[in-house]
Amino acid sequence: MFIPEKFGGKALVIGAGKSGVACANLLAAKGFEVLLTEAKKAAEVKEKLKALSRKVKVETGRHTNAAFSAGFAVKSPGMSHANPLIAALKKKKIPVFSEIETALAFSAGNLLAVTGTNGKTTTTILLGEIMKAALKPRARALVCGNVGTPASEVAPKARKGDAVVMEVSSYQLEDSVHLKPSAACVLNITPDHLDHHGSMAAYVKAKERVFKFQSPDACCVFNYEDAYCRKLAKSCPSRVLFFSSKRRGGRLSAWAEAGKLFFKKGKKTVSIKPPALPGAHNLENAMCAALMALESGASPAAVKKVFASFKGVEHRIEPAGSVKGVKFINDSKATNVDSTLVALKALGLKKNIWLILGGLDKGNPYAPLIPLIKKSVKSVLTIGEAAAKIERELGAAAPLISSGDMERACRAILQNAAPGDIALFSPACASFDQFKDFEDRGRKFKALVKKLK
Repeated sequence: MFIPEKFGGKALVIGAGKSGVACANLLAAKGFEVLLTEAKKAAEVKEKLKALSRKVKVETGRHTNAAFSAGFAVKSPGMSHANPLIAALKKKKIPVFSEIETALAFSAGNLLAVTGTNGKTTTTILLGEIMKAALKPRARALVCGNVGTPASEVAPKARKGDAVVMEVSSYQLEDSVHLKPSAACVLNITPDHLDHHGSMAAYVKAKERVFKFQSPDACCVFNYEDAYCRKLAKSCPSRVLFFSSKRRGGRLSAWAEAGKLFFKKGKKTVSIKPPALPGAHNLENAMCAALMALESGASPAAVKKVFASFKGVEHRIEPAGSVKGVKFINDSKATNVDSTLVALKALGLKKNIWLILGGLDKGNPYAPLIPLIKKSVKSVLTIGEAAAKIERELGAAAPLISSGDMERACRAILQNAAPGDIALFSPACASFDQFKDFEDRGRKFKALVKKLK
């Protein structure tokens, strides 16, 4: 386990993002002398720094030699290890840790860690709701991490007996060397963030860290239908549990059959009606969340209660309203091609989808979308920086409308769509070319639909 006190009283936090500010505040509150260093100029991070404790020293616009007086550093998720400051810290043998494991160093709760390429947020929130129902009133379930709230704001509040339910990304995992969840999962692995990790092998290696340091009495849940998951499970040091949406029984601990989900523990098998969410992917998310919860002490009754009331996650295949008979769907959380594939599979029952694609390209091909576009999409509307690449790769799959931005795309749909059609905003790209993040993008899409009404 990472014990910050072993590295002296000085800490360096790199990056003034949401998690960086939260981590700096946490370390300052615990008595560390903290320097937050940010390469951007003060004016660019002014709003973010408003939440920073006065105890924290700040340098902006450059990284000075003051950084090298720290006993350890905490880096912003997503910052490359080739960054000159990171490289210099390592050369001087100053250890660099992740924000999540720094937060967990001050937490007494049991960690339940969720990762995978797609479905992480839905699974994390669903698991958090089940654990809240299961632990109340004797203990709490606290949800944090990549789901939106920094671990440093939440995990240290956990007492013994509480559950810390954390969504963890490959960015966070690659910097973590002490994670020991009592329950973990790998939902699936498909190409993503290759621009950052450099290769698929490096991306998979980052995901592996969610279970790599687990103890034998812990557990990790894997998707049996994912080849990467089956391979990773062979090296898992904890108890391995598989779920599947395509097969039944055997070595599986959870499967779908006749409209119900089945969970096997020992000689007992229970059936539970799944949440009312679209798509096979949500059956997988539900099976994974329930398996982790059941292995963490939740009762089948707690799972049933939450499944019956769960309505889904904001920005993930989220109904955004109807205009002139056209149903608008906010899937802003689809930041990669595979996420958009999931949305098309869930909604593509007939050829009535107007698909808005584009944003900041992540280096992956768009060609995997072609079969489902041909089956279900009337037209592809392109926006953002990746528009030209998308048009080159998908031009033969469906009629294209080069729209530039979200509003022009939505107005073009309303001019051409028929009542009963679906306007699916599932960008398959990162959001940072035109928006702060996918949440900002999704909120602006919903506000736009409201305006168009």
